[in-house]
Amino acid sequence: MGWQPLSDPLDRTRFPVEPWSLREVSPSLADLGRTETLFAVGNGYLGMRANPEEGRVAYEHGTYINGFHETFRIRHAEDAYGFATVGQTMVNVPDTKVIRLYVDDEPLLLAVADLPHYERVLDFRSGQLVRRLTWRTPSGILAQIRSSRMVSLSERHLAVMTYEVVLDRDAPLTLASLTINRQDGEDEYHVSGPDAGDPSWDPRKTEVFHSRVLEPALAVRDPLTGRLELGYRCTNSAMTVALAVDERLETDSGFSRTDSLETDLAETRFTVQAKAGQPVKLVKMVAYHTSRGVPPAELASRCALTLDRADRSGLDQLELEQRDCLDQFWQRSDVVVHGQGAIQQAVRWNLFQVIQAAARAEGAGIPAKGVTGSGYSGHHFWDAEIYLLPFLTYTTPRWSRSALRFRYTMLDAARRRARELSETGALFPWRTINGEEASAFYAAGTAQYHIDADVAYALNQYLRATGDTDFLEREGIDILVETARMWNGLGFMRLDGGGGPAEFHIHGVTGPDEYTTVVNDNLFTNVMARFNLRAAADALRGIELTNPEAYSKAVARLDLSPDEPARWLESAGAMHIPYDSSLGINPQDDQFLEKEIWDLASTPPSQRPLLLHYHPLVIYRFQVLKQADVVLAQFLCAHDFTSDEKLADFDYYDPLTTRDSSLSAVAQGIMASEVGYQELGQKYFREALYVDLADVHGNASDGVHTASAGGVWSALVFGFGGLRDSDGQIRFDPRLPELWDGLTFRLTVSGARLRVDLRQEELTLTLEAGTQADVFVRGEPVHLSGSEPTVVALAGQGPRLIGAPTARDITGARRSDGSVITASVPPAVGDLTDGATGSDTG
Repeated sequence: MGWQPLSDPLDRTRFPVEPWSLREVSPSLADLGRTETLFAVGNGYLGMRANPEEGRVAYEHGTYINGFHETFRIRHAEDAYGFATVGQTMVNVPDTKVIRLYVDDEPLLLAVADLPHYERVLDFRSGQLVRRLTWRTPSGILAQIRSSRMVSLSERHLAVMTYEVVLDRDAPLTLASLTINRQDGEDEYHVSGPDAGDPSWDPRKTEVFHSRVLEPALAVRDPLTGRLELGYRCTNSAMTVALAVDERLETDSGFSRTDSLETDLAETRFTVQAKAGQPVKLVKMVAYHTSRGVPPAELASRCALTLDRADRSGLDQLELEQRDCLDQFWQRSDVVVHGQGAIQQAVRWNLFQVIQAAARAEGAGIPAKGVTGSGYSGHHFWDAEIYLLPFLTYTTPRWSRSALRFRYTMLDAARRRARELSETGALFPWRTINGEEASAFYAAGTAQYHIDADVAYALNQYLRATGDTDFLEREGIDILVETARMWNGLGFMRLDGGGGPAEFHIHGVTGPDEYTTVVNDNLFTNVMARFNLRAAADALRGIELTNPEAYSKAVARLDLSPDEPARWLESAGAMHIPYDSSLGINPQDDQFLEKEIWDLASTPPSQRPLLLHYHPLVIYRFQVLKQADVVLAQFLCAHDFTSDEKLADFDYYDPLTTRDSSLSAVAQGIMASEVGYQELGQKYFREALYVDLADVHGNASDGVHTASAGGVWSALVFGFGGLRDSDGQIRFDPRLPELWDGLTFRLTVSGARLRVDLRQEELTLTLEAGTQADVFVRGEPVHLSGSEPTVVALAGQGPRLIGAPTARDITGARRSDGSVITASVPPAVGDLTDGATGSDTG
């Protein structure tokens, strides 16, 4: 959106700076969707948006379970062979968050309530959302209200809520605890406003169903425990869900309880003659279980097991376990930005989103929005492998392994998809929940074959960092082999026509830049395919040398012919990497420089993002990027390019990049710092840091951009910390911002945990766990053993370039082929299209 933060973008009178929490001290309905996302809680399996407990105002009532989805037939206006046929979208499961308060028979209605005091706090160390209110009722009674919400990290299927009220005088009080299956996603007070976008025109939003999704299958009250149980089956996917609710009231006053149960509504109502100053506290524990087809009654039995265990533990113990899980997470994952309070708070908010998206995903993968919203329909993309998994690999590798195993479970579907597209090996879907391709827009979807190399890259990074040979030999090698086969079948050898050696070409693909589609020899794709081909051959050779038995099993399992690895290495060695000698840059693809240049400086902000205001064919005619493409390749495969090449390419592509994708600022910031644009690197870092907190892209209401959140870690560690690992070694070339006092982070490598303390003049390395580690600092080897810190002096920060690159004045210049370069700005959007369109991801 062209966002350029010059100061703290948050309203600090409403969201004060705090190191370990996000606090809101005044409510607002104007940005309800954004705050529902910012204060959401989850554990990677179960997520709950920050809807008010009373449940009467919402942008989107949301309770989501990772992987629980409905399917539908994708209807193409003009169909063709191989188009995706079955869509998938995450289902909003029954809402158990609702607890309604009545004092003197008057309801608390947040939209109109008299609230002398209000605050809610998302605590990054306790893992709880806590809200405190003072409500002056219409009759003048003051009610002090404290509510909390926690999705357990220790109990995967459990959510715990409390609602406590203290009155300043005696009065009748009622607490109504509800479970609501909202078939239309709304209720009577649904808020529509500036951030309540229309799903029919924004491709980043989820699909809207116009018929019932969850068919009732169970509605009972357990006669022994009093728990209410509900169960449903998805109409098309046949997936099942059950939930059970356990409610307990704590008070010294007498009370009565009544239960009511219908197929889409369960209610437990507590009526109390409350005494002044005496707390009335409701504790509500909820268990959710899902399956691809197990009967809801059996799932309800599993819910009972979860709640039985939670009852035995008790509220205090569950909260202690939550704190312990987070203490361990922060011990290995925290990044300290010394002397930068507002940045520190935002960094921890982003890292906290990662644990909420990944901790208990456990084989279900990590969706683009985690479990915080319905954006992107709950689909999985390449984002996780490239932007999120590096953080997990180097801090909590078991979570990274879980996400990679999710891809392994998709391998059979990927093999089928490759055959459908007349290829060998396996082709992972561009967007999916269940492993089947769900992208209806093939040009910016299925054509992004680089998804295979992205998965292989993340896998290889994980294997190098952990040495997990068990995963490699049993499952990982299958991914590497099948993706290498796909590349070797997709590309072809061709003589260059000038008498040189034959080169390997890959045609008809789309790179990460979705504003340039279905091209020949996209540089990112070719560079990553080369990496994939070599990684597969190297992994096979390593297994053959170290574990011949595992190698023999892999050969038999994969029907591997003896000459395949050699053919992969031949293709990789001959890979065509586009280069234009007259401009001294790597073209994004073989046709990219033939296009006119889009003049972004003359494109008004009202026409951004381009994908919502211009027909794709208009965008495709120009040199204009949605996100980093060549620049991203040069970060991921850093050792394949010289410093001069990186600088030349950054100078060329940065002015052409819109950053209409939430992912782009991370890669651009890292490379800006590397090539010497220090201030620009900090600007892009801040843009990535506040993607959701400041709603940079206008769609934070649809859920957290989890890949961008994970990318914040990369921006800090790879960008300012200068970490590079693409050649299999841990290398540091730090570039700490001038105004920062220091940066501290940790890396877990081969079981050793390394603490890195960066200051302007020195880098201190300390082993916190493990016996030894070997790294390089600005090219010099450093061996670490024992717990004593090793201090390395830093001589300067490398080249420092002032300002930012501007679009090169190359209009009229001739390319290597003799053609002339021109520049142009498209006419106003109203002259181009009668409706918006766009690609799959944002």
